[in-house]
Amino acid sequence: MTITKSYLNKVMHERKSVRKYDANYKIPQAELKELLTEATTAPSSSNLQPWRFLVIQDATVKKELRQIANNQEQIETASAIIAVLGDTEMYKNDEEIYTKNFEQGYMDEATKNSMIENSLKLYPNLPKEILKNIATFDAGLISMQIMLLAKDMGYDTVTMGGFNKEAFAKHFELADHLVPIVLIAIGKAAMPAYGSSRLALKDIVKFI
Repeated sequence: MTITKSYLNKVMHERKSVRKYDANYKIPQAELKELLTEATTAPSSSNLQPWRFLVIQDATVKKELRQIANNQEQIETASAIIAVLGDTEMYKNDEEIYTKNFEQGYMDEATKNSMIENSLKLYPNLPKEILKNIATFDAGLISMQIMLLAKDMGYDTVTMGGFNKEAFAKHFELADHLVPIVLIAIGKAAMPAYGSSRLALKDIVKFI
């Protein structure tokens, strides 16, 4: 059996990292909300969904952010910047999440109670660095979904990890449990993105 060249496959190959945007194009906020709602179908550790978002559309704020983000042009010219944050206290939502799973018929009550109990035994006792690693991993999963969904909606994106995270947290007055992880610029491309090569499968995979 071979991989069918599906629509998803097409979107995956068409998605490129775009750095030149039409500064006059504005994505309606309703579409950004729809995009993020769909993206939250991404998997996460224990389904605790530690991602949080700060969506920056205001021109003045984007100009301020550009100074924090190594003067990258797309910070100002993209329609919006989606800052993906990780919540290291994600376990505080466990009762809400698992109760909703129970109410919607995804698990029985015994499983719900067990999940809540096990979560509260494990996560609050983990070092913050491990909680940050968990949140970072899950942020990566949802970030990829955001970019693929954006392409499906006709928009272009680029992820940026190169920014001063301490300065970002201070500037936007983030609570201590919120960790800035990545910035995603989204908008309409003003110029095509560069293509990029990939390493050969034989150099990155070993079957045993």
